[in-house]
Amino acid sequence: MKKILIIAFMALSFGAFAQVEPTFEKEGDMVKATYFHANGEVSQQGYFLNERLEGEWKMFNEKGDKIAVGNYENGVKSGKWLFWEGDVKKEVNFDNNRIASVTNAKTKEPVAVNN
Repeated sequence: MKKILIIAFMALSFGAFAQVEPTFEKEGDMVKATYFHANGEVSQQGYFLNERLEGEWKMFNEKGDKIAVGNYENGVKSGKWLFWEGDVKKEVNFDNNRIASVTNAKTKEPVAVNN
């Protein structure tokens, strides 16, 4: 009985640490890439063009919550990126892959209130 429990535990342990292979789908000239956390949740999703990051990329934590979104142009971070850390949303502006500015904002406050 002890050996069966040990074997079952080892089998479950190996399954928990299994790597989830990324997926790649051709969409016109671009390739949509989806990367996964070990638990099967999506970790990143975006596009490649000519083997370089291109367009919008989204990042997620292990629970599936969005933690970042931004754009790449020819493999370089560009424009406004948004990062979520708990109740704080950070807007980071990139210029040629370098941080140009950072702004923090609370995310729990309503945008509009109906009276």
